[in-house]
Amino acid sequence: MSAIRESWSKLPRLVQAGIILALIVVTPFLLNVLEQFTDFGLLTQVNRALIYVVLALGLNIVVGFAGLLDLGYAAFFAIGAYTFGALTWPNLGVGASFFIAIWICAVVAAFFGVLVGTPTLRLRGDYLAIVTLAFGEIIPTLVRNLDDITIRIGDWVILDKFNLTNGPQGMNPLGRPDFSFFEGVFNLQPGTLAVSFDPKFWYFMIVIAAAMVLFASRRLDTSRLGRAWKAIREDETAADFMGVDPIRTKLLAFAIGASFSGFAGVIFASMVQAIFPELFRFQVSIFLLIVVILSGMGNVFGVLVGGIIISTFDGVLLAQVLPKWLPDLDVQSFRWVFFGAGLIIFMIFRPQGLFPRKAKAAVTPPPALAPEGGD
Repeated sequence: MSAIRESWSKLPRLVQAGIILALIVVTPFLLNVLEQFTDFGLLTQVNRALIYVVLALGLNIVVGFAGLLDLGYAAFFAIGAYTFGALTWPNLGVGASFFIAIWICAVVAAFFGVLVGTPTLRLRGDYLAIVTLAFGEIIPTLVRNLDDITIRIGDWVILDKFNLTNGPQGMNPLGRPDFSFFEGVFNLQPGTLAVSFDPKFWYFMIVIAAAMVLFASRRLDTSRLGRAWKAIREDETAADFMGVDPIRTKLLAFAIGASFSGFAGVIFASMVQAIFPELFRFQVSIFLLIVVILSGMGNVFGVLVGGIIISTFDGVLLAQVLPKWLPDLDVQSFRWVFFGAGLIIFMIFRPQGLFPRKAKAAVTPPPALAPEGGD
């Protein structure tokens, strides 16, 4: 691996970008060829893995950069998806554009990130984990019961049995990207650019979103705010004495991480065209935390590669390959046993994860020269 990394680093930046772009473009077509020999839905699994990568990059800001243990991160995923549902579900009649709704949902998720972060500013470690866990359990239960909202003040009825989330039945269908404007510009047949369930379209859509989130994560990693997060992660008391504002820094970590999750929730909801409370259970938060820990906390590119590997491993090997090899064994019931065993093994033999973040070596100043004529 070190030889490959060294050879890659020697290539010019333009060549590296060309190779990455070529791999991105070729991947869906290669997977379609492989799919002729399998029935695993490889491109769909890759799309799912990339969604989890976007989520894991957001969680990496909270856990990896700032060191805040968040066990309810799937709640922001649900907030993004259900806000998108409220803006595009035909029964509510809002009919917002996908390209406008996605930014609104990211802002709403960030607002809830601040809402969760505000009462937890003085909490650390296990206590913070308990609060975020509670928030992660509240949101799915809340959306499950927001299908019959009645608000009355005396004789004044504000809402009467208003169905906001459609409860356990979920919201379906939801909005999709609309390119009808370009059909008119280029005089194309109406519906030529209509978006369907084609996984190739969603692959490129998710790749663009992942690239944006990856770029933002890299910039944050090397920014002044990123250094403030890492200072709080290492020693919050010392960081406070050195001039880092812990309140502002923590709130920004929660808000930015939540906005990435809301961003992913919109793309996921639009892609699958149906959202249910069960899609955002506690297990999603735990799976994302496993991805961040096993990939290497704080390493942006490590989370990117590790997220793809672990999510594909879960969706292909555990969900489809092993059940065929072991037909008499209920592999899905042992899914978390595999992940638990993997965590134990990694904590023993590779506690820094698959791709540990390299610490920059401290620069030792040269010894001071003695004045001429001195001893």
